[in-house]
Amino acid sequence: MSRVAYFRVSTEAQSIEAQRQALGDGFDREFSDEGVSGATLAADRPGFGKLLDYIREGDTLYVYALDRLGRDALDVQATVRRLLERGVTLDVKGLGPIGRGVGELIVAVLAQMADMERHRIKERCESGRVAARASIAATGLTHRGKASLGRPWAADAKEVADWRKANGATISQTMAHFGISKATVSRYCAA
Repeated sequence: MSRVAYFRVSTEAQSIEAQRQALGDGFDREFSDEGVSGATLAADRPGFGKLLDYIREGDTLYVYALDRLGRDALDVQATVRRLLERGVTLDVKGLGPIGRGVGELIVAVLAQMADMERHRIKERCESGRVAARASIAATGLTHRGKASLGRPWAADAKEVADWRKANGATISQTMAHFGISKATVSRYCAA
């Protein structure tokens, strides 16, 4: 009977360390997917696929939250059902061990609520974009006073490219002069 942990974060910029600390130590094996969206079916994720090959009847799988298993309610429910049918206990932080019957019902309700909230977030984001576009068309600024919908520029691209060329500067020197990243210098000076 193994104690198995699974961690997932959606982007490479995120870390699984917060989940690891929240669940604590003492696992026989850990599996993770870093930089893998929860929209990717659980069985299609490399780390979770390895977990499915490893985990056996009598094992307990620990996850920080149900949304670490996925964002799609049907996929989460199917994944939980698959684990339970194999005789694996699923232990979700804050919920505790989930078993057949009532446990599956709780997972179904929580997964559906998470899926519904994900759709509501998308709707709110899109309505914010619509308001921002209308405001830009009318005033030149978004409804929040920004000049564009995207992220603000780290620096003026033309100024960075002109300074680098005029000074014969390296990428590192340009990064230091403007306080911007290597990727930003490369992007601004590519043309």
